[in-house]
Amino acid sequence: MTAASREIVASERVHEQYVLDVQITRYVPDGETEPRYRFDAPEHTDIAFDDPEMATLYADIYFAVNGFVEAGTGDRGVPPEVMQAGKDTLAAYLVTQTSINWVASFYGAEPTRIERYISWVREKAEEIRTQVEKSN
Repeated sequence: MTAASREIVASERVHEQYVLDVQITRYVPDGETEPRYRFDAPEHTDIAFDDPEMATLYADIYFAVNGFVEAGTGDRGVPPEVMQAGKDTLAAYLVTQTSINWVASFYGAEPTRIERYISWVREKAEEIRTQVEKSN
């Protein structure tokens, strides 16, 4: 189900609302007590995170690469749009799947470098969202 076709139910609330019908929804899964944070976007498969920071980072990656398709990624690896976007975007995407320390080890870098890459992706995403808002 996509954000465009999903209605928020009583146990859910919008954690972060973005342009282009993209949002992070906070919800508590049935039988659990801890909230999860679901990334919702048109034509995008459901993906949820335990940490709201990772959910918003995922949204930033989505905007920084002008959207991507996550469906089938388990079969094919990292989405091509993310791979083609550069080292900073790939590092940020890998952080949403693993951890900063894992990605730092993978890159042979200090975690502070990975944090810097993440900040670049967040800045790029914010610039894109601002441009979209101005054009609407």
